[in-house]
Amino acid sequence: MDNHRRQFLRAAAGLAALAQQALAQKNRPGGIPTRRLGRTNEQVSILALGGAHFGRAAGQDKAAAFRMLHTAIDEGVNFLDNAWMYGDGTAEEFMGEGLQGGWRKKVFLMTKNSGRDETFSKQCLEDSLRRLRTDHLDLWQFHETNYDNDPDWVFEKGGLKYALQAQQEGKVRYIGFTGHKDPRIHNKMLDKPYDWATAQMPINVMDRFYRSFQSDTVPLCLAKDVGVIGMKTLGGGPRESKIVTDTQVTAEQCVRFALSRPVSAISRGWLTMEQLQADLKIARDFQPLSAEEEAAILTLARPEAGDGRHELFKSTRVFDGPIYRKMHGLPVEGDSL
Repeated sequence: MDNHRRQFLRAAAGLAALAQQALAQKNRPGGIPTRRLGRTNEQVSILALGGAHFGRAAGQDKAAAFRMLHTAIDEGVNFLDNAWMYGDGTAEEFMGEGLQGGWRKKVFLMTKNSGRDETFSKQCLEDSLRRLRTDHLDLWQFHETNYDNDPDWVFEKGGLKYALQAQQEGKVRYIGFTGHKDPRIHNKMLDKPYDWATAQMPINVMDRFYRSFQSDTVPLCLAKDVGVIGMKTLGGGPRESKIVTDTQVTAEQCVRFALSRPVSAISRGWLTMEQLQADLKIARDFQPLSAEEEAAILTLARPEAGDGRHELFKSTRVFDGPIYRKMHGLPVEGDSL
């Protein structure tokens, strides 16, 4: 066996060990398992409540959305996801209201920063803290790092500088980033001179076959002890469930597949109590897929995969927020869902 082959096998064995560590979870009877969130060492629920869907649900029936939020927390969901731009701020406002009365103390609260420079980042943080009615965020992530120059902008324009200042001031505990476009851009962020706490990315059955974050970015995160947060488990957005309706893969299989990746958590969007309860059942009983189960799911997905038709957030600009299009000099209208 030549030296190159030995090095390859050692690296593969090391990566497999890191993946197993990432999948290690703490179970509690009748509750939702937790996993370690990378270098933070925080224990977060394997399901995170998605803020965009929560904001939509609250806009339709606030009382019902608050019942759903409180039920999720009571069942062990301690990880909440949100963003400065969701619903033009209403998603954060609804969540902040729903967390009054002691609920804030029970959760690991994350929201996202639309800024790249110091001034806009400061505005985003001040707005988010006010809307969420809290004096600090547990995790603050740079949102939608989808363009090739986003990593450079975050560093050169002062966004990270301000985030570090906010961290020193106790307004932010951990700093991460998100994106849905291309693993190359995530990897560029990961190669920058900063130890990110987290990276959020699409994790679903189609990703394996097209611009794969699972293949190209997750291993780098594991090597750097960056907590991986999955999203777009069913495809995301208004086309959500198209993976299910256009293939023979079930929603439960999609969720189980994502949770079987070496992720700390997956962000899930629930509009109804029924959707929440379905995911809670999966999470309570969760065991990683066997190799045979995973292979069977990928066989079902493969005919519809490979060209981005179910991952429009990668293959088009329809998922790119208007604020980011404008920031990069692209048309705000058109090419959208």
